[in-house]
Amino acid sequence: MKIAFYGSSLVSAYWNGAATYYRGLLRALSARDYDITFYEPDVYDRQKNRDMDPPDWAKVVVYDGTIEALKAVTAKASEADIVVKASGVGFEDDLLLAELLTSARPDALKIFWDVDAPATLAELKAAPDHPLRKALGQLDLVLTYGGGDPVVNAYRSLGAADCIPVYNALDPETHHSVAPDPRFTADLGFLGNRLPDREARVEHFFLEPASRLPQQRFLLGGSGWEDKPKSENIHAIGHVSTRDHNAFNVTPKAVLNISRASMAENGFSPATRVFEAAGAGACLITDYWEGIELFLKPDEEVLVVRDGQDVADIMAGLDTEKARQIGERALSRVLAEHTYDHRAELADQIFRTHGGRREAAE
Repeated sequence: MKIAFYGSSLVSAYWNGAATYYRGLLRALSARDYDITFYEPDVYDRQKNRDMDPPDWAKVVVYDGTIEALKAVTAKASEADIVVKASGVGFEDDLLLAELLTSARPDALKIFWDVDAPATLAELKAAPDHPLRKALGQLDLVLTYGGGDPVVNAYRSLGAADCIPVYNALDPETHHSVAPDPRFTADLGFLGNRLPDREARVEHFFLEPASRLPQQRFLLGGSGWEDKPKSENIHAIGHVSTRDHNAFNVTPKAVLNISRASMAENGFSPATRVFEAAGAGACLITDYWEGIELFLKPDEEVLVVRDGQDVADIMAGLDTEKARQIGERALSRVLAEHTYDHRAELADQIFRTHGGRREAAE
């Protein structure tokens, strides 16, 4: 089957947190004989900051940030059996969806794939006349990469025919253990860009614990933190390329995941970072969110904290051997249950089930 997938970017992770998700899932779907074309706009300097070449498992079509180019690529949706419009494409998202619904064949499966459901649902709640809200009745289903029952119920209440989570996962080909890198030597590392929906939680779960443990070294990766007040034991290194993520994960004694506030409130939203760290065999500490036990077992495969004091307490007593054991157990769990091959199997079942229902209805 042919998939026409319209998303932010496949070849650049620059200000594009969904890149790892797209890459892992679409590569696994390609292995199941899906013919995939990924359409992405040339915006936000992503094409200037590519971190991978176009893959052999998907055709990548980059189009100019113009209305004319958008209409040209959406016309290609008529050639696909499955048409996917992802959230947060970054250029004329509402028009893109409208054009795809017009261009897609009547028998094609039409999907909205939400890679940031809390943010999208907040927009829909605030705007009863939002174009996506009006379009839900024309879509066959909504897929999300997180959210659980709160997100599923919200989308169904807004008129979606169905909503199914296809969670983040691990791609063992890209995220795995490597040799430690002296650049990333630390007791605790955190990697994440400075965002309004995350900043207060970074202060609470990372900056404050660091100030309480002046004898330990804290490593802060990600863009936007340069002018942020921080204690002297915090080493800020700016943007970390995806090619260095494995080394960033394996080198510190532990790494920290801090969910954006909206993700934590909805729960059932494991960030890509969770699986990247587990895939590298890192000792992961994460802020609490409902549903974490569906992915990793607290205290055995992941350390869960509810505030900055918990982080400080864990780091004060965490020895290297315990950290190593937690990382090993996490790696075993995600390889057994949470790879993109597992997610692709689910997506394949969804496509076939919903495609079959459409054919039966016609």
